[in-house]
Amino acid sequence: MNQSNNIDVNYKNKKRYETAKYPIRQPIYLTWLIWVLSFFVTLFKKHKVERINMEGLKPPYMILSNHMSFIDFELAALGTYPHRVNNVVNIDGYYQRPWLMEWIGAICTRKYTMDLHLIKSIRKVLSRGDVLCMYPEARYSPAGITSYIPESVGMLVKKNRVPVVAVVHRGNYLHSPFWDFRRKRKVPLYTTLTKILTPEEIDGMSVDEINIRIREALRYNEYEYQQQNGILIKEPYRAEGLHKILYQCPHCLTESKMASKGAELFCTECGKRWTLNEDGTLTANEGDTEFTQIPDWFDWERDQVALQIERGDYSFSDDVDVFSMPRCWKFEDLGSARLTHDPENGFILEGRHNGADYRIHRMPLQTNSLHIEYDWFRIRRDDCIDISTENDSFYCYFKNAENVVTKLAFATEIIYLKHLKEKRPDSVDLSFPATRRS
Repeated sequence: MNQSNNIDVNYKNKKRYETAKYPIRQPIYLTWLIWVLSFFVTLFKKHKVERINMEGLKPPYMILSNHMSFIDFELAALGTYPHRVNNVVNIDGYYQRPWLMEWIGAICTRKYTMDLHLIKSIRKVLSRGDVLCMYPEARYSPAGITSYIPESVGMLVKKNRVPVVAVVHRGNYLHSPFWDFRRKRKVPLYTTLTKILTPEEIDGMSVDEINIRIREALRYNEYEYQQQNGILIKEPYRAEGLHKILYQCPHCLTESKMASKGAELFCTECGKRWTLNEDGTLTANEGDTEFTQIPDWFDWERDQVALQIERGDYSFSDDVDVFSMPRCWKFEDLGSARLTHDPENGFILEGRHNGADYRIHRMPLQTNSLHIEYDWFRIRRDDCIDISTENDSFYCYFKNAENVVTKLAFATEIIYLKHLKEKRPDSVDLSFPATRRS
């Protein structure tokens, strides 16, 4: 079934926010103001911004950055000043401030959709001689390691033929982990800006070769960074929220029964407990330690989901509370709906609003990743997922299922790659084992 078979939500002729418009050129005084604000935001944080192979580089060029927390923007701004930068921003970043985002030249999009106008806007920014910054993972890193980077990034680089700079932030995730982003840890921040491609190199490379170069440049592992640099995180709450990403017990194999408190992670089903040590390693309180490294546990969970899909055992359905974002000033409460996900049909969201049924269907190849949030504060403090179409976004809060958003994200990416491989059997393997290690 195609996206055209969707039944849109009845908003009674209310206008949606128009994302298909070109960004303005960032006023030079705002470039200076953004640098000043970024300087003061980072003033009392131990940080270093290093430029590598950047001598003589002037706009236009493209920045590809990893993504860990909001401070990524400030550190990137310190590294790119005095150049004008247009950032690609998801529509939830425009919430109650579209005028501000438009003023600074942001490019609005909806995550994991086929946004053709985004490609035109990127070309517009580069043709004006400015810097285009995008975050190809399109989300905060859940486990401090490289997330999926779509093959379309290489196509975009090939098409625009400008220098490419890889920005890699280290320590940002440890400072403010996605699963407990409100509380900060005392961790030094280290950002590198590295020119990785020139127009001449791009001319001589295939799209697959470009993608491999990008993935190599954006590899990172926050826990390796912590241990290699002797960073100790002593906050007593350092493990709280970790069960959001480590949701399956490796001892009894039960899913969604993990919990955390203080410096401990534990399974409420079998009772096994682990301690998150100050150096970022894990130790079982009793018995064998199945995983000493958080990314290894995280990758094992992904492998378990892949096995379920391979065996034909994977499917998901639940009742959800839905809040949509057709515009930027408020979330529309759409009430209760039914959400299903499986390898053949992808996501189907069915509900009723303003006296009319709606049906949102995203096929597997329409969604290469899934936007997830932990304890998201903008609607209510709880985990949710966002399923977007080209003109709307649906934030779904589960009524019965608990601690499932990470698994749904795994399943979305695995199913997408499975269908992509079936469609392009001779393509370079761009799946996670090639990208998840730094």
